[in-house]
Amino acid sequence: MRVALFTETFLPKVDGIVNTLCRLLDHFARRGIESLLFAPAGAPERYSWTRVIGLPGYSFPLYPELTLVPPYVDVSEHLEAFAPDLVHVLNPVSLGVAGLRHAQARALPIVASYHTDLPGFAERWGLGVLSGPLWTYLRWLHNQAALNLAPSRATQRELEQHGIHSVGLWGRGVDAQRFHPRHASASMRERLTRGRQSAPLLLYVGRLSPEKRIDWLRPVIDALPHARLAIVGDGPSRATLERTFAGTPTVFTGYLAGEALAAAYASADVFVFPAANETFGNVALEAMASGVPVIAPRAGGVLDHVADGRTGLLFEPENPGSLVMAARWLVEDRVFARRLGAAARVLARTRTWDAVLDGLLDDYARVLDRAVVGRAA
Repeated sequence: MRVALFTETFLPKVDGIVNTLCRLLDHFARRGIESLLFAPAGAPERYSWTRVIGLPGYSFPLYPELTLVPPYVDVSEHLEAFAPDLVHVLNPVSLGVAGLRHAQARALPIVASYHTDLPGFAERWGLGVLSGPLWTYLRWLHNQAALNLAPSRATQRELEQHGIHSVGLWGRGVDAQRFHPRHASASMRERLTRGRQSAPLLLYVGRLSPEKRIDWLRPVIDALPHARLAIVGDGPSRATLERTFAGTPTVFTGYLAGEALAAAYASADVFVFPAANETFGNVALEAMASGVPVIAPRAGGVLDHVADGRTGLLFEPENPGSLVMAARWLVEDRVFARRLGAAARVLARTRTWDAVLDGLLDDYARVLDRAVVGRAA
């Protein structure tokens, strides 16, 4: 099988889409799948055994960290040389349109995967007037694919409700050995609590941007003055957030990776995840694999793995006080928190990347089989 992929984002940017795509390319190498990736310029020329074609673009006004490659870009020469069996467009917005156009010109079957809730983000940014047009545009894009893939059941239902057809489920996995309670570290806890290791430690991991609602954690730490908060990650809101949390026992670490990230998860007592527009929530699953209970909104993709009162606590997504109450409960009842964390670890161990990505390859095979039948009819 030969697969051409078109992605709106790739390395050196770090986010859930990029992490998932890197996992997929590694899996292709293990399974002997030939692949070619088209991405914005700045990416490495190769990842694993996949060649990467970097293409120039411009910054997306609503999301400055996203580089849009114009949809009219011509990649015919690369596609002709590679001769793919199937095209997969990831989070199509602009470059994905080029992928659709080139695939249709060659009568290649198309798989499209949905990753980012742009209409929801527009509402969070005070641009709700754009939500309807964005859904119209996304519906036009995705309904050109033979198969659309959502990362969670909640997102699958949302896509179907907005008129997108042929929506399947492509979940996410977690490396339960990389993220494991055994990586808890006294030195990391010392760093994240500023020397108050016995204090309850709340942790956030992810991009620092407005739609993540990290500012909702300020009333949490105000209500729990004996607790400590660590914010791991970086992004456009960092300076604003540092001012928001000034005077509180909060540590900003910037991006962490590898052993340091695993130690940060495992050294925390509670993982707090305020964002309500997540299509999956990879970081929540990583925290769960680390044996840490998750507090998340009763909305979006996290509902596929955070079960209220069993693997974490859910708060009402538009009620900051509900988040404060959930955090207070787990900080004050550490026995209950540890029980939730243990159950979270058990569930996370069942979500292996190999199973998830082999399922995607099965989806590819079914799309190819239907294309062969369609051509023969």
